[in-house]
Amino acid sequence: MRRVLFDWWRKRRARAAPDPLATYDRVLGELEQEAARVRRAAAALLALQGELRRSAERAAAHLRELDGRADDARRRGDDRAAQVLHADRARSEEEGRAARAALARVEADAEVLVAAARSLEERLGALRREREDAALRLRAGELVQEALRLPGERFEHRVALDAARDEVERAHALAELYREEQRR
Repeated sequence: MRRVLFDWWRKRRARAAPDPLATYDRVLGELEQEAARVRRAAAALLALQGELRRSAERAAAHLRELDGRADDARRRGDDRAAQVLHADRARSEEEGRAARAALARVEADAEVLVAAARSLEERLGALRREREDAALRLRAGELVQEALRLPGERFEHRVALDAARDEVERAHALAELYREEQRR
């Protein structure tokens, strides 16, 4: 049981920490996709807005044309044609009102989407700058760790070098002892 727990704990500790830059990249990718969707929706609404404006302009021009034709019919004394043109004008007025109402809704929605796209672009810019700053700080931290690791390695080298020197001194001392023994 202890062995299983120890193995589990060791594997858990051995897992590499998630790369913070990869997290930034993932979030940036998601935000970029969302911004692209918002931009596409805004572009579609702006295109629809243009179509509705043209439709409203056509309806207004049609109303002016119907008014002119109705005036001509009244001047000629053609009451039947004037009534038909008046009914046509009422239908065209209703179509124009509907087009203007739809245009107002589309303009409001387009404004919201354009503002959302701007906001997402600002967030993306800020997050990109933050990612660059994080990358620089991580690199600086790695350099500091490397610089701090070197003196530690040098210390280990010094200890090994001192041990080697001690070994050489012992060998000289032992050789000196043998020489003295041989002289006696």
